[in-house]
Amino acid sequence: MPKLPESDVKSRKNLGESESMPKDRSQNSKLQMHDSDASNTDPAEPDWDQRYLTGDTPWEKGYASPPLSEFLESDTFAGSVLVPGCGHGHDVRLLARFGARPLGLDVAPAAVNKARAFQRSGNESYRLGDLFKLDKDLCGAFDGIFEHTCFCAIHPSRRIDYVRSVSSALKSRGHLLAVFFIKIEDPEGPPFPVSSAEIDDLFHPYFETRQRWVPTAAYPGREGREEMRLMRKTD
Repeated sequence: MPKLPESDVKSRKNLGESESMPKDRSQNSKLQMHDSDASNTDPAEPDWDQRYLTGDTPWEKGYASPPLSEFLESDTFAGSVLVPGCGHGHDVRLLARFGARPLGLDVAPAAVNKARAFQRSGNESYRLGDLFKLDKDLCGAFDGIFEHTCFCAIHPSRRIDYVRSVSSALKSRGHLLAVFFIKIEDPEGPPFPVSSAEIDDLFHPYFETRQRWVPTAAYPGREGREEMRLMRKTD
């Protein structure tokens, strides 16, 4: 299980449950990300596999999420970890280097094939699959989930389904570590922006927020424009 010493909870610089994101940190650069509709029959959802096949993947930066790297420098996120919308698997391999047993999940065959082609970092693995239609063996299978690109890529109408899906993938009292894009230059999406208040409303009562903060590390152009949360499943 992810280790959450009370000293870490108290010492981390965070936003506080009653505080809102600073206004000067509310913009985000336009990105394109992953979806979890493997059938691609919804006209509102891009064909993610085609995007990977043609190289139209501006969300692929070639290295792991800086907020995740920053988190792992001082905190532990171990055990079995699901990474939905893993793409080329940079975050998966980083988690593996820090001792986790991560599974990268993506609906795009081209993304999964590319991820598998990288040299192994540890106990990572990859699977072609749909977060909204989880294989039975993945239900209740994970100590933790790392979220960075999947939530904001799906249409907002599917967000409650996302919350239910990640909850169902976690073991009892499992943890969700997430990087959220609070505001995006093109709100039409994808990706779609989300506010702190919306996160609170969506994830309650399935999760309780243990910590929330603005990461100091970020991809260029995203500095101060993301909110990171560590949440725990309530059952």
